[in-house]
Amino acid sequence: MRVTFLGTGAAGGVPLFGCRCVACERAHLAPAFVRRPCSALIESGNTRILLDAGLTDLHERFAPGDLDAIVLTHFHPDHVQGLFHLRWGVGARLAVYGPPDSEGCADLYKHPGVLEFHALTKFEPLSIGALTLTPVPLIHSKVTFGYAVAASTGSRFAYLTDTLGLPPRTETFLTDWHPHGLALDCSFPPQSEAKNHNDWTTALAVIDKVNPERAWLTHISHTLDAWLFGTGESSSRAAIAMDGDRVDFQASSNSPQP
Repeated sequence: MRVTFLGTGAAGGVPLFGCRCVACERAHLAPAFVRRPCSALIESGNTRILLDAGLTDLHERFAPGDLDAIVLTHFHPDHVQGLFHLRWGVGARLAVYGPPDSEGCADLYKHPGVLEFHALTKFEPLSIGALTLTPVPLIHSKVTFGYAVAASTGSRFAYLTDTLGLPPRTETFLTDWHPHGLALDCSFPPQSEAKNHNDWTTALAVIDKVNPERAWLTHISHTLDAWLFGTGESSSRAAIAMDGDRVDFQASSNSPQP
């Protein structure tokens, strides 16, 4: 199984419009530090699944037939905005799976175009080609799922964004599941009162509880990037994911290969 972080940014991205903090200035000067809407491409064999659709150039990144499905964590605009252009395409239908949100986002349900929406049920696995995804509920301001993704080769990867901590049942499920890799929301530096998203302290506490073999922090805001730059803070438990990072999970080993 291969995981590619297509975007690692919180809403607004990095650089944030109008901001002159050290993280935003750095991203203006060096494209490697730009953070686009949070999303990932999961591949195993001939199966390719896009997790979240916040990138607005999906119609340019992927040709018809490139994706077996799009799987959404939730219907906030920064995770679905790429669908608004994609839906006006022609040809075969494209399956879009997500949590059972009756409101969705704007008029996507009313005018789906080539998109075919399907509601998932928490803890009920969905098999697509060589991949099986189990939706796990998260803690956010809108109904939100993370996904425990298992490949037919035996590799296991959990993708958890957006969330503030984990519900007890989700934490127990993931701990028992023993993921080889975990990507987790970490939007803010340490805060006395986080809201809707993990801060640095909460994210690392979640990783300690789930105890994956390796972990990556994603959904990162400019404030976290600036704090990391200013303090030189790092963690032996989690890497800071960057746009374009790619990880291969080898069938013959439990350990991911960078």
